[in-house]
Amino acid sequence: MSRRYQLTQLETLESEAVHIFREVAAEFERPVLLFSGGKDSIVMLRLAQKAFHPARIPFPVMHVDTGHNFPEVLAFRDRRAGELNLQLLVASVPDALDRGFVQAPPDGTRNRIQTPVLLEALEKHQFTAVFGGARRDEDKARAKERIFSFRDEFGQWDPKNQRPELWNLYNSRIHLGESIRVFPLSNWTELDIWQYIAQERLELPSIYYAHERTVFERNGMLFAVNEYCVPKPSEPTFTETVRYRTVGDASLTAAVRSDADTVEKVVAEVAGTRITERGATRGDDKFSEAAMEDRKREGYF
Repeated sequence: MSRRYQLTQLETLESEAVHIFREVAAEFERPVLLFSGGKDSIVMLRLAQKAFHPARIPFPVMHVDTGHNFPEVLAFRDRRAGELNLQLLVASVPDALDRGFVQAPPDGTRNRIQTPVLLEALEKHQFTAVFGGARRDEDKARAKERIFSFRDEFGQWDPKNQRPELWNLYNSRIHLGESIRVFPLSNWTELDIWQYIAQERLELPSIYYAHERTVFERNGMLFAVNEYCVPKPSEPTFTETVRYRTVGDASLTAAVRSDADTVEKVVAEVAGTRITERGATRGDDKFSEAAMEDRKREGYF
């Protein structure tokens, strides 16, 4: 009797991502993986492990640190990089501010000034390919982007100048100074990510699960009270059981009400939601309809 071999949804996505990692390692001289300690980059690390096992991951990881990150996430980032014996590069926004390379916006947030710091670090280390954990379900601008996203010599993205990717064939040709941003998770959804975390039993920073936190409401979102995010006199604080769907800059990233304190509960919660994680929790994407696309044109990942 003949046997049927059929991959599950997660096995198909994993296989595609592993192929992309190996393709980049074969085609590009100096790749790097952006690793923040967030759930998507944690999944990326596991996929890179599988792509090159039993060897170690053959490229460094880099984090653009705004100086406003959640301390739980930074601690996890450092510990995980150490466990995997990875070279961790930190592109520091506070250092760039001290040098006068960038200037802090009047509102005190730093997401916008991550971009020049990222571009400076990529040029300094001469990286030709940059793995990012972006997914197409996050934002309209993300959905426009290819898996191999071409960037010019200024690190900028032109949504009208993209290369076809028929039959999963990727064009890796670049000239001196140009680079490629690579997104192995492009075809994954937030639910796929959480199901994979459950399947692989991946450890995450604790703030991804329900916990009590002092918060205040702004623009319909719940922001944690911390040194980077202070409520106005008209914004009363209260204690709420929340969790974070994404862990960006602490001054702009909101939490959501939740009692999901296990990965199984989070999977069930995400399966029932009808709003993207960025739409629900990222204040920087509330500035305009094209906020993400504007930043990507400037060089944001």
